Amino acid sequence: MKIATFNVNGITSRLPRVLEWLEESKPDVACLQELKTSDATFPELAFKAAGYGAVWHGQKGFNGVAVLTRGEAPPVEIRRGLPGDPDDTHSRYLEAQVGDLVVASIYLPNGNPQPGPKFDYKLAWFERLIQHAAELCGRNGPVVLAGDYNVVPTNEVVDIYSAKSWMHDALLQPETRAAWRRLLDQGWTDSILKLHPGEAMYTYWDYFRNRWERNSGLRIDHLLLNASAAAALESAGIDREVRGREKPSDHAPAWVVLNA
Repeated sequence: MKIATFNVNGITSRLPRVLEWLEESKPDVACLQELKTSDATFPELAFKAAGYGAVWHGQKGFNGVAVLTRGEAPPVEIRRGLPGDPDDTHSRYLEAQVGDLVVASIYLPNGNPQPGPKFDYKLAWFERLIQHAAELCGRNGPVVLAGDYNVVPTNEVVDIYSAKSWMHDALLQPETRAAWRRLLDQGWTDSILKLHPGEAMYTYWDYFRNRWERNSGLRIDHLLLNASAAAALESAGIDREVRGREKPSDHAPAWVVLNA
């Protein structure tokens, strides 16, 4: 089973690129983030025509997450939004069942500018994710937490081209990284790092300053696997070429393949 994650940076404007990628890569499960569209305007019919069922949690103008499945059976929604804050209206978390797999599409807050209320919200949201993920990590069946975590795990070249100009960014702050490590310490496997140690497996390139052309990227999109999923991990990668196409997202899809 191939499971992918892709921050599309606006599904309305990127739909041709997303459909093109689905046709080429053929993931069995695709988690999308930053839809920037309401529930009513999500392009369900376009995905259905492409052979994918969908569940989604939209929000007009920003945020928004979805889970797509290839074939006739759509995913079964389990949870919409994280527990712990009934007043949180951001559409950032969607959990679904696909056969015996539980998968979550995650769009963690960016947190800039920091310090400030947006960074405080990022850390509070991260805490809620950590608490909920603890329950999922111990499941007997496979669980994949896939999405844009807005975390650069280290200053090493495997995670960022150069940390020098990013040191004040919320993605690199000690509090952000500490939360990331606490999440991993529950027993999650960072699939890309596991199979590509020492490689620069970037998933995001800013539109400015020719960062794509210079490969000045960040690794912020991750697929975390619980023990059951990690035991089935066969391969993992980045569909890097998608970022270089006409009117692309600033992210590239990341994926894993789990054996039967």
